[in-house]
Amino acid sequence: MDLIGAVEAPTSFRLATLAQSAYNAPFQALEGDAHPSVPRLCVLVFAAVLEVVCVSLPGYIVARLGQFDAEKQKFLANLNVTLFTPCLIFTKLASQLNAEKLSDLAIIPAIFVVQTLVSWAVSKVVARLFRFNRRASNFVTAMGVFGNSNSLPISLILSLSQTLKGLHWDRIPGDNDNEVGARGILYLLIFQQLGQLVRWSWGYHVLLAPKEKYPEYRDSIVEEGQYRDNEEHDEHESQPLIDPLDGDTEGEHDDHSHGDHSHDDQSVDSHDYDPAGRTPVAVASRASLATMTDDGNGTLNKRNQRSIKGVANGHSNGTHILSFPRPESDGESESIEGQPGGPWARAKFSTKNKLKVWKTKAASGLGRFYERLPRPFQVVLRFLKLAASKTNNFLWEFMNPPLWAMLIAVLVASVPTLQNIFFDEGSFVKNSVTDAIESSAGVAVPLILVVLGANLARNTMTRDGVQDDPEEDAIGTRLLVAALISRMVLPTLIMAPILALMAKYVPISILDDPIFVIVCFLLSGAPSALQLAQICQINNVYEKTMSRILFQSYVVWILPSTLALVMMALETVEWASEGGS
Repeated sequence: MDLIGAVEAPTSFRLATLAQSAYNAPFQALEGDAHPSVPRLCVLVFAAVLEVVCVSLPGYIVARLGQFDAEKQKFLANLNVTLFTPCLIFTKLASQLNAEKLSDLAIIPAIFVVQTLVSWAVSKVVARLFRFNRRASNFVTAMGVFGNSNSLPISLILSLSQTLKGLHWDRIPGDNDNEVGARGILYLLIFQQLGQLVRWSWGYHVLLAPKEKYPEYRDSIVEEGQYRDNEEHDEHESQPLIDPLDGDTEGEHDDHSHGDHSHDDQSVDSHDYDPAGRTPVAVASRASLATMTDDGNGTLNKRNQRSIKGVANGHSNGTHILSFPRPESDGESESIEGQPGGPWARAKFSTKNKLKVWKTKAASGLGRFYERLPRPFQVVLRFLKLAASKTNNFLWEFMNPPLWAMLIAVLVASVPTLQNIFFDEGSFVKNSVTDAIESSAGVAVPLILVVLGANLARNTMTRDGVQDDPEEDAIGTRLLVAALISRMVLPTLIMAPILALMAKYVPISILDDPIFVIVCFLLSGAPSALQLAQICQINNVYEKTMSRILFQSYVVWILPSTLALVMMALETVEWASEGGS
């Protein structure tokens, strides 16, 4: 029995091993392949996409329950852009970059231009085939040109960098998963800022412009407006403006009818809402103004008469803050000095006055010096001042917290001493400042995905404020199909061979980075940007169709699309690396 058992045990073990090997065979990479087999790749990409879904799902559920409204979503999105995302950018870039890597990033704007032109041409052809008018054609163009380069790609890149092997760049000694993710975020950030610049200029003002911007719609809009005004006029004639209340005087009724009726809609929403930092101001009626400003002799002083007249005439948008003269008192100065902060307030006021006087004198002196200069020097100085002013305004309008974080990260990465101070293990700055920044950076991606889920819930829910558009009801399905084809199908088919040829033959080192190739492929077929829904809501442009596009893009087609894009990217990396390129 013992001998038989000793013989049977290895046999059963070998059979179990063979069964396990047969089960794992489809998921194992073939020898010599640069990436896993197709079934294994499907599992890895599905895991990456499922991770994004699992983090986004709570935001979607909470928004559907009505506990995550648009204002809260906007607040969290702005907080993320202002605080957590800059921390993520700084920690990922400043620790991994160096001066040599920065010189290779100039290829990104060129690829962005090529992708934009390809998407624009494709969308124009598709819109012509579907026989859309100019407004619908511009909508399809916006859906095709502006892809998501922020929330979804960042999450996918970070997830793929941890799950897919073979993404390490052989030109970087000791490359690891964290560096792969850091480089992917850098590439996405540059694409994102370029896309933002075009999206809120060309996209907002031209492609997704309101209906009244199109000449063919102006006549119908004017007729609708006249019809609506006639209906409102008839309704106002048949009903009193304000129901009379017991004790109301005729003057008070007139005051309400002239001053408060125009704000009825706002008063309902803002009656119980007191914005932070704003001091409530009481609005008095004419009778109460007369009572409050009577000086005791039945007459009104001139300033208060002017104030009441301003209120009666509707100045200051119906609200006027009265300034009453303080009663003179011998102990007034003593009471002010006795108040806390009195001397400090006077010192602050005095300092402001001195600075104002100094600025006035300096400006006057510079003006006299400028007048004494010869005419050519004046022209040059005027031009330099205008150029400096335009540059300053452009920088402050274009720059945002993520860009400032990237600029600071590039500065730290370019100076090895600063990089060592911030990121050397055991240093005081690393243990305090850098660790705090890294803690905040860990919040960025989950918060992005939670807001993404809430945005999908809000944009796919039926809103009462959305007006029925007969044109949209007639062509909505065709717009949906055209937008999906223009964004997630045709641009990828055209850009794939272009990217492959660039990776194979263009002698730029960044094109050998596997994560860069994956980023380019993901952006070529990424879903339409979520910000397009915000622009559509602002300008009232095909809102229902926009909701359907987001649902189809981010829920239905995201998994097969991501799988196909990653497979093409890995095949491109493998093909480009053959032949010692």
